[in-house]
Amino acid sequence: MRILISNDDGIEARGLEALVKALTKEHTVIVSAPARQQSGMAHALNVGRPMELLKGERLCRQYGIEAWAVDGTPTDSVKLYLEAIAEEKPDVVISGINHGANLATDILYSGTVGAAMEGILHDISSFAISLDMDSTIPYEEAAEIFAAYLDRILAEEKQPLFWNINFPRAFQGGRPQFVFGRQGKRDYHNAFQRELREDGRVFYTVAGEIFDTDKSKPTDIYAVEAGYIAVTPLMVDLTDYMELEKKLNR
Repeated sequence: MRILISNDDGIEARGLEALVKALTKEHTVIVSAPARQQSGMAHALNVGRPMELLKGERLCRQYGIEAWAVDGTPTDSVKLYLEAIAEEKPDVVISGINHGANLATDILYSGTVGAAMEGILHDISSFAISLDMDSTIPYEEAAEIFAAYLDRILAEEKQPLFWNINFPRAFQGGRPQFVFGRQGKRDYHNAFQRELREDGRVFYTVAGEIFDTDKSKPTDIYAVEAGYIAVTPLMVDLTDYMELEKKLNR
């Protein structure tokens, strides 16, 4: 298969390289990723601003692959490759492995998920993969587990997939198990820190402690806290069909 890998941590991130290392064994791998860290960019896209395109020299040299560093967002990286660079459409788009979980409502802000979303918008099976920041599981192990899982699920599924996958801090029972669950709900206490500087200017920094308001079974939060690899199938259609049905039947 031809696999396009991107992320939001930047082209030199360890999680991205772990995927490259695992997947180049049996697949043709291409990388198109942001030139630098782009977390929290969701599905943001640069419009009207020229974006520099550079070769990912180290990855090209070390793994013998095609690799590009894009001066833009995760979405820019995938969209630019698919619509302007690619001579052949990839079979799969993979975004990650992100440094830190992308669970519950964090999905809406995630640049990792945003890059994968661009893939599914082009009718390509796309996966966002994240690893808990405090995980004892090495990136390389997570990448190998996903690589083995990928072949199996693509053989079983006929329609393009859009899945958000989160690895836990440690595996339940010491062995990896994939568990499907819905998106939970997450917020942050004291999310903004205010700073008043000597010159009178006021600054705010996004920070705060996680506060989960829905982590019941079978949410993605529940799964990772129980030591499972959480899989949440996503969709890009935001239509509220129940409300629409009510309006249409009035």
